[in-house]
Amino acid sequence: MNAPFRPASLTLRQADLAQPDEALRLEAFVADHPAGTPFHRPAWLHATARGTGNRALALVAERAGSLIGYLPLLDVRSPLFGRVLVASGFGVGGGVLSEDAAATAALFIGAEELASRNSCPAIELRGGPLPEARSGWTIRHDSHCGFVCDLAIDDEAQLAAIPRKQRAEVRKGLANDLTVETGSGLDDRAAHYAVYAQSVRNLGTPVFPRQLFSEVLDAFGVDADILTVRHRGQPVASVLSLYHAGAVMPYWGGGTHDARRLRANDRMYYELMLHARRRGCTRFDFGRSKTDSGAYDFKRNWGFEPMPLGYASWAADGAPLRDADPTSSRHSAKIALWKRLPLPLANALGPWIARGLG
Repeated sequence: MNAPFRPASLTLRQADLAQPDEALRLEAFVADHPAGTPFHRPAWLHATARGTGNRALALVAERAGSLIGYLPLLDVRSPLFGRVLVASGFGVGGGVLSEDAAATAALFIGAEELASRNSCPAIELRGGPLPEARSGWTIRHDSHCGFVCDLAIDDEAQLAAIPRKQRAEVRKGLANDLTVETGSGLDDRAAHYAVYAQSVRNLGTPVFPRQLFSEVLDAFGVDADILTVRHRGQPVASVLSLYHAGAVMPYWGGGTHDARRLRANDRMYYELMLHARRRGCTRFDFGRSKTDSGAYDFKRNWGFEPMPLGYASWAADGAPLRDADPTSSRHSAKIALWKRLPLPLANALGPWIARGLG
């Protein structure tokens, strides 16, 4: 009689991200997984940790030596917003990446245990399978939406695919005295930061450290770049984009006060669509926006359909859920004050605050 079959047991451990072989193995797992995102990549973890002074962690699930699950985490600490393990920190996606339900469940448990061992009172999962049935977790599917659309086959078809009212705005941008350039050199980085810092100050949000953008560009290499729109030599709109699995994601972008008058932001996103297709991309991922916000409406105007995103938050016994949402009502007075700050002062104070937003 044959011996009864005993399936290999699942093991869970903390990954050693400092080991190049471990990082390469995880990069390959993310690249091969259909739900992998740029924010799952060890390159993202390392870049955000170095760029913000927080700590990168990761859990891996294995069976018979094979990697079957992975959870990237950033240990974000802030004197203003508290401490949290985020999957993935400074990203709009992430969460558990696994090949079966057992690995998924083990990673949820492992994340709670890791938080407890490190005296961290909170966890945030941004996407992926969520711990719907586990106590201590709050699940939301109504706070944010994602926007993804296929790219057209050529420049004219791309313009025609944009709804009529938004297409008229793009045409105005095309008619204006604007130039477009792409790259990731020092001039590109300086132009992007100058525009982005002004843009987020005007929205009442602290700017991220300049080093964060540089670390991401350096870590991603050809998988990230900057597209900048200039008017008479001056940058008026700029976006740092990520490329992953055939999709482009305009991630950190903005415009100056003149950008609206010049339709520079409209020109920027249209030109990025063309640039991405020439790079071989087939999809445009417009990222996430808070449901029913101005950004949400802007993306719908481009013809993108909103897709509700799932997020999960865990808090240790007796600890409140973390609130670092810049649109939260509790922060409205601070946002109003920040909008009035002189730009040099906002740029000096902003990175110290923003590195703890996660």
